[in-house]
Formats: sequence, C-alpha cells, structure tokens
Amino acid sequence: MALVAPMLGLYPVFGMKLLCFMLFACAFNLLLGFTGLLSFGHAAFFGFAAYVSGWLVKAQGWSPELGLVAGTLTGAGLGLVFGLVAIRRQGIYFAMITLALSQMVFFVCLQAPFTGGEDGMQGVPRGNLFGLLPLASDLTLYYVVLAIFAACFLFIMRVVTSPFGQVLKMIRENEPRAISLGYEVDRYKLMAFVLSAALTGLAGSLKTIVMGFASLTDVHWSMSGEVILMSLLGGVGTFFGPVLGAGVVIALQNLLADKVGAWVTVIIGAIFVVCVLAFRKGIVGEIQAWRDRRKLKAA
Repeated sequence: MALVAPMLGLYPVFGMKLLCFMLFACAFNLLLGFTGLLSFGHAAFFGFAAYVSGWLVKAQGWSPELGLVAGTLTGAGLGLVFGLVAIRRQGIYFAMITLALSQMVFFVCLQAPFTGGEDGMQGVPRGNLFGLLPLASDLTLYYVVLAIFAACFLFIMRVVTSPFGQVLKMIRENEPRAISLGYEVDRYKLMAFVLSAALTGLAGSLKTIVMGFASLTDVHWSMSGEVILMSLLGGVGTFFGPVLGAGVVIALQNLLADKVGAWVTVIIGAIFVVCVLAFRKGIVGEIQAWRDRRKLKAA
C-alpha cells in the first residue's frame, strides 16, 4: 500500500511526514511497550537531532546521508546521558527526570545561536543521496524515506524477537524476577533506552531533511506527549499499533487544522479519551485480543 500510495493520490510530502512520525512512535514503543519505561523526554532526542542534522547539512555542507547518521548518533549520545542519569529510577520518578532533562535541552535549543532561536532553522537543503541521487523530487525522497522506515521497522521487530528482546519483556513483566535470574537489569534498560533514542534521532533528522526546517515545536515537551498519545491510541506493546496511532493523529491534525484551528487539539483529546475508555489496549491491541478470544473459542 505504501509503495503505490503516491500513485493513488497521496501527497508525497504528507506521506513522508507520516512515515517520520510513525518511525518516532515505533522507536518510543520499543521503550514503553517492550521495556515498560515511560519517558516524557523523547522530544529532546527528536528535536535536538533535527537541529544538529539540519545545521550540518545547511551550514557545513554535509550530504543528507551523513546528516542522518549524525542525527542518529546525536540521539544515541543524548539517550546515553539521559539513561545514565534516569535509568536507576522507576515509575513516575523516571518519567519526571526525563521530562526535566528534556526541558533543559529545550532551553539550550532556544538560546543556542545555531538553532535560530524562536524562528527555528529554515532552508535546510535536501542535497543528493551519496552524491548520486538528487532528492529534490518529492516522489524520489518519498521512496527513500519509505525504505528507511521499512528497514528500521524490521530492525525493531528483530530486536524485540531476539533473546535480548525477550529479556526486555521479562523486565517489563516482572523486574524482580529478572534480577533474581541474574540479569543486569539496569544495563538492559540502558541499552533499550539508547536504541530508542537513536531511532528517535533518526526520525527527527529525517523530518528535517523532508520538511526543510527544524523548530522549537520539535523539542517541546508537547511533542513527547504526542508520541505517547500515538502509542497508546494504536496499542502499546504491538508492532503495528504505533504505526496506526501515528497515522491517525497526524492525519487528523492535517485534515482538521485548517477547519477548526486550535480546536484540533480538543478533538484529538476527545478521541483519545474515548479510545482509552473503549479500547484499553489500543486499536491494534484490542483487535489482537479479539482474535485470540476467537481462537480460544474455536479450540
């Protein structure tokens, strides 16, 4: 469907924005859904990587692929710093520490000269991929973004289904049990945190290359709230839940923004409340639970 979507009328730039936020939500779900860690600071990785990648491509003349690698490494490095500070805390204390650290990054982006302050960073060029493939065409860049998203999605699936991923699930379900079995729980959680931050940094860098700008909105705490909403709406702990959740949220924002203005936030909030009350496991989670119940009845 994604391959033929532009031919069926999907605006390529909107499709690329969807894919960037889907990758963001999948990266966040790796931490929340499969490790059980709720972070309120993922906007820091998304936004700061977007600024770094945009600055390197625009001001330093880096190629887009090097900018994406730099953004990914920026997210991973920032995630390592956040993780070393926060990972020994649990529950609301972990979430509040990540939020506080994220706000520090926000004020750095507000004051740093290379970010453009409140005006943001504008005019980031797309350049040529590997010096050969021009990315000026929206359609060409769409398929590049789609390939990156597909590769990252398969990577997340491989991580989760690996022995490492099974340990993460065990930590989520029963951390004391994992400790009693001899696993270094903090080390596993830190690795998951860094992986999630790196993929989030890639999503932010990709969004900057696609849209041509980075702004304070990308690093604001509300962006962390949006990705939590996407994950919960689609289904935490499922592979396709964050993809669907991101698609619903971004599509609603795009469709309703010019019709209802600021009320789009209220409408999305109301939809979220209804989904939480009616679909406790998220849309995809409830569908999977319904299929499991049918299999049990058939058996």
